[in-house]
Amino acid sequence: MLLEVLQGTEAGGFILIQDSVNYCGRHLLKSCINTALKREEVVHVLGFEVSQEELNDGLDKTSAQRLHFHNAYSDPLGWTGNSPFTVHQFTLEDIGTLLKQTPQAKAVTLVIDSLSWILRHHDPAAICQKLQALKKGGVVRAVIGLLHSDLHQRGTVGSICHLATSVITVAPGTRGLGAFAKITRRTKSGKLMQDEEIFSINEDLTVTIQSKRSHPGSTPMNTDESEVDPTANLTFNLRLSDTQREAKEKLPLPFVFSKEKKSALLHPGTGSGRILYEPDANDDYDQEDPDDDLDV
Repeated sequence: MLLEVLQGTEAGGFILIQDSVNYCGRHLLKSCINTALKREEVVHVLGFEVSQEELNDGLDKTSAQRLHFHNAYSDPLGWTGNSPFTVHQFTLEDIGTLLKQTPQAKAVTLVIDSLSWILRHHDPAAICQKLQALKKGGVVRAVIGLLHSDLHQRGTVGSICHLATSVITVAPGTRGLGAFAKITRRTKSGKLMQDEEIFSINEDLTVTIQSKRSHPGSTPMNTDESEVDPTANLTFNLRLSDTQREAKEKLPLPFVFSKEKKSALLHPGTGSGRILYEPDANDDYDQEDPDDDLDV
């Protein structure tokens, strides 16, 4: 599933790469950029954490004219007054102005490196609204963001992940073999798909899937062992034979009237039965009105 997310061409998507101090997700971010460039897309990068030279290292040089780096690394807070882009300029208007400076025939892919810089200087709720607007605005075809999850509160990370159509959580692999990725992908129909894979990133920034990791709590099935029947050693039978099941299905249930019985009760015939009472000699039968002494 990791390769499908990296090579996905779905418009309006938001891919979030979530890393921590244990494993850096920037190499996977650069792999996303390289994949988008090879699809002949125009890519705009808001760079807060690394310089342009470091970001370009390893990227496809033949597509350099379609890669636009907006330098927020040298002066991210705008203290010098001449910074090309600052963290305070993360607004729909300023981003739209940046995209219009480089005319392109189709919508672009916006890469944010990283969202942690922006979240530390803006209200998380406002950032969520801007990301949602970027997804549906039409100017930006797709958004790819890097988030350092251990720098923020769990609620903030959860809100950003909820907006993303695909979340890739990376961690170091076991025994130093590759890296571990947990992928959560939400389709247009709302279906949620999850997978866990062990991957490695080559020198040309291509991703190789080494193996798929079994889900936590799941145990592999052993086909050699036969199923244990819990009813094998009982002194009574819990199952019904075909004859018993057929007889049970034919048995009428109590208080359930058939059509014939309903018709007979609702439309009694002329020869319907009557109750005749003949008092016995020992019966205490009084001809007088038993309620004669009552003032009614």
